[in-house]
Amino acid sequence: MSVTLKLATSLDGRIATASGESRWITGPEAREQVHRLRADHDAVVIGIETALADDPELTVRLPGYNGRQPARVVLDSRQRLTSSSKLVQTARDVTTYVIATAPPNPELTDAGVIVLTAPALAEDRPDLKTVVRALAERGLTNLFVEGGGQVAGSFLRCGLVDCLEWFRSPKVIGGEGRPAIGALAVAALSEAPHFRRVEVNVLGDDLWERYARG
Repeated sequence: MSVTLKLATSLDGRIATASGESRWITGPEAREQVHRLRADHDAVVIGIETALADDPELTVRLPGYNGRQPARVVLDSRQRLTSSSKLVQTARDVTTYVIATAPPNPELTDAGVIVLTAPALAEDRPDLKTVVRALAERGLTNLFVEGGGQVAGSFLRCGLVDCLEWFRSPKVIGGEGRPAIGALAVAALSEAPHFRRVEVNVLGDDLWERYARG
């Protein structure tokens, strides 16, 4: 089982302005590399807030690409994903999971979405360790977590992140911007998740930094 966390941020670690504007923090070269990374994974994971704000497809869109598409996984405790969203509309074409903490919503399952139920933790968030095991049982053993900040923080807080793929633009947004990583409850530096940098690449104006759990 392997979990990779992807972050696309400003130089000061923000994923959006205070108003939520995030397109596009990084440039086209970085975004193209993200699609290549998606193609290398079994599933792409996001939170419901990202799904509602961006209405993403989470597919691999590269010139000439006709390989398999990763499954899409939405952490959506209350099943707020709408039937009009791109994810639900294409659920019969690309395998799509919703991770909920309540019984499946027929509106989603009738559209072809697979709803998995996980135990609820604080603030009704699904138990990620249970989620990762449930996905592995379905053959999804190589996960690509794309955020947002609360999801990134939750995976890091649970010690589930094996690798970081960090795309960093030269923009500076400031403290009122939205952070890439939510609260980790770190009281001392010794408690902070630690990673070692294994590679740095330049993509247009951006940096692509790769880290492994250290």
